[in-house]
Amino acid sequence: MSLSVRAVAHPWQCDVMGHLTTRFYMAMFDDASYHFLFEAFGWSGADAAGGLGFADVRHEIDYEAEVGAGDLLEITGRLEKLGGKSVTCVYEMHNLTRKERAARLTSVAVCFDTRARKAVPIPDEWRAKASAQPG
Repeated sequence: MSLSVRAVAHPWQCDVMGHLTTRFYMAMFDDASYHFLFEAFGWSGADAAGGLGFADVRHEIDYEAEVGAGDLLEITGRLEKLGGKSVTCVYEMHNLTRKERAARLTSVAVCFDTRARKAVPIPDEWRAKASAQPG
């Protein structure tokens, strides 16, 4: 399963050296994760009020090429691993303007009970939906 989210590197998101600053890479990857979790599991942020969500527990980012003001970006995501309580997702940021991959994020999140404030098993219906997705 894969998805695509598009973004623009705005000048106000760039640092004093003229390239996209780290905080905005993370924000773009975070936005893409909401889209991906909806696509993979049918979960949206609104569901967290109902008691179940996801909590990030690990991020590893590789910055591969510079992103500058005005660059057009596309973030793709895929499910790498589906555990009992956790999911590992890989997101890739592609710079459409420069025709190169700009960054890659490997993210581990746990299914999270928003009331008990702890990791819980991924519900069977979410697991079934994610497992039924192609690729």
